[in-house]
Amino acid sequence: MTEQSYNLMLLLPEILLLIGICVLLLSDAGGARRRFGGTARALLVLTIALLALIPQSSTTTETAFGGMVIVDSLSRLLKLCAVVAVAASLVLAARYCDDREVARGEFQSLALLSLLGQFVMISANHLLVVYLGLELMSLSLYALAALRRDSGISSEAAIKYFVLGALASGFLLYGMSMIYGGAGTLAIDEIAGRLVSGEVDAWVFALGLVFIVAGLAFKFGAVPFHMWIPDVYQGTPTAMTLLIAGAPKLAAFAIAFRMLAEGMLGAWADWQPMLLILAVASLVVGNVVAIAQQNLKRMLAYSTISQVGFVLLGMLSGVVDGDAAGAADAWGSSLFYIVTYVFTTVGTFGVIMVLSRAGFEAETLDDLRGLNQRSPWIALVMLLLMFSLAGIPPMVGFYAKFIIIGSVVSAGMTWLAVFAVMLSLVAAFYYLRIVKLMYFDAPVDSERVLYSRSAAVVLAVNGALVFGLGLLPGPLIGACLDAVRQALGS
Repeated sequence: MTEQSYNLMLLLPEILLLIGICVLLLSDAGGARRRFGGTARALLVLTIALLALIPQSSTTTETAFGGMVIVDSLSRLLKLCAVVAVAASLVLAARYCDDREVARGEFQSLALLSLLGQFVMISANHLLVVYLGLELMSLSLYALAALRRDSGISSEAAIKYFVLGALASGFLLYGMSMIYGGAGTLAIDEIAGRLVSGEVDAWVFALGLVFIVAGLAFKFGAVPFHMWIPDVYQGTPTAMTLLIAGAPKLAAFAIAFRMLAEGMLGAWADWQPMLLILAVASLVVGNVVAIAQQNLKRMLAYSTISQVGFVLLGMLSGVVDGDAAGAADAWGSSLFYIVTYVFTTVGTFGVIMVLSRAGFEAETLDDLRGLNQRSPWIALVMLLLMFSLAGIPPMVGFYAKFIIIGSVVSAGMTWLAVFAVMLSLVAAFYYLRIVKLMYFDAPVDSERVLYSRSAAVVLAVNGALVFGLGLLPGPLIGACLDAVRQALGS
């Protein structure tokens, strides 16, 4: 690992994003609001270009700021996926926000600030950097949730999100202080070394891990730290819901990987049982409660909880009786799952925004009745997305679930794999119910479905990815496995 005190070249995407946000804020304050949307999109395109086109080594891990920031294949992959997800979200949200007179400057500035926080979290190699990135992302999302100040429901959801989010941040910070007390360092790579050499206070370290896992569970939305998800998803406007539900999951995976897999793999006996309980509870509660929901966004919230259960299954299956030989494959399968889930989520909420219009929110299951008669194209995209979430072949969701189940079976937990498959069958009911409503029920709304050309392109690409990656998942799963292997090998 090449270590330099300061290596700003490694942080060019973050620097570009920060400068761009400052320029956009000044432009908005000066009244240049019409050009704001195009400038924000151009900034994201430049950020994508920096991440995708700068020459990179597939085997070298580099650090900056005295080892507190790390740049490797995993960070590049997650940042690229995050910026693409945010860019797609902003395109899909443009007409939605205009119809509701949402301040576009504030909306897009907060979205970009949350993306910057995600970048910091993804490249963090020090627990304080993790916390700084987490707070930058979280505070931006809290403000986004409260952006509709004239809506009582939105304000209530924002308050719940803020209070519970502050509690989770306190858990993480307290856990980090315990980790420092037990290991004597906040650097993630040094924590790993001291665990291997036995230079930690086991009891203090274990106590810190409890709070760390609790904080991570909140950010993922795992049971029993899921209480905020249904209320926030339902209460916030759909454009804000998408920014909360999408890319932040990638950042949550990043800090879970950095802390548990890279820094605390030697303490697997402490955190693996906790992840097992969280995974099982999330699968049960998410899938069972989702069946009873009539509000579409609330149903998708419980769907998110159940999907997080699958992600946790991959994380906990990497170590078997102290043997971490399968850790790279297990965490790689979780990475593939979370990436494909985020892109499916972007498309799902994008369809909801397309169906909404000024003075009307498409939030109930009845709003999807007869959608095929009103807009066959949008109904087809939603069908592909629901099939993927349900894990029906040949959609990418099937392959994502398949490799997670394979990791669990390889870890010798066949009972857990069977349990997850049975609950996936339960989940198929409420996903296929949406397909039934779209194709076999009479429409209750005769209004024409209107959407911009850019939104149509984003949804088309999204649907094509869900179908295409299911047929040819090799390149993406290969990139995920290689990124995780490099990160663990460094």
